[in-house]
Amino acid sequence: MKAVVIRHVLFEDLGTFATPLRDHGYDIRYLDAGVEPLDKDLLYDASLLIILGGPIGVSDADSYPFLSEEMEAIARRIEDGRPVLGICLGAQLIAKALGADVAATGKVEIGYSALTLTAAGESSPLKALDGVPVLHWHGDQFEIPDGAELLASTPGFPNQAFRIGHRILAVQFHPEVDHRRIEQWLIGHSGELSGHGLSPDPIRRDAQTYGPDLEHRSAEVLGLWLQEIA
Repeated sequence: MKAVVIRHVLFEDLGTFATPLRDHGYDIRYLDAGVEPLDKDLLYDASLLIILGGPIGVSDADSYPFLSEEMEAIARRIEDGRPVLGICLGAQLIAKALGADVAATGKVEIGYSALTLTAAGESSPLKALDGVPVLHWHGDQFEIPDGAELLASTPGFPNQAFRIGHRILAVQFHPEVDHRRIEQWLIGHSGELSGHGLSPDPIRRDAQTYGPDLEHRSAEVLGLWLQEIA
């Protein structure tokens, strides 16, 4: 089985998701957006397509045309019932491909805070994250597409995750971040932190506090979802 992973910046990779993916028998192939061509057949034929996060947004598709290519691939896979996982930007691309609005909120949610799961979330793979602080790093928000189930919320961003059936899973937050590599995020997004007047220190501390437990819980989430799509 092959998992094709679209990556938008090098440090926002699979993180702690890489090991459980391999443990479930997946070979991982990264495609670096904007560097490598997004081969339509490869994106369609993959056993699993994962779209990761990045500092650009759905509204930037005119400036970054590969985002439109990603949405086309997502729409084609969804139409044929093929598994797709989207994280942050990836989740927003899934929502847009399904016809839902995605827009800037005028605010940001950056740092660790807990999710509140809906009833549907409590019976989904996300149940392992109930009440657990996870890393948020977003300012845009998606609406929930028609036919999708809302799975999780936070007070500032009520639409944190959704799924369609068992094969389409979209999460706004970052369950995959490796706490041992949080410094890469703080360096890579230093301009955004500074622009919003945010210190990296609380994120750095929270990563070390919550990261080890979150690594195990996130592996459980991914494992449960991979069992569902098997």
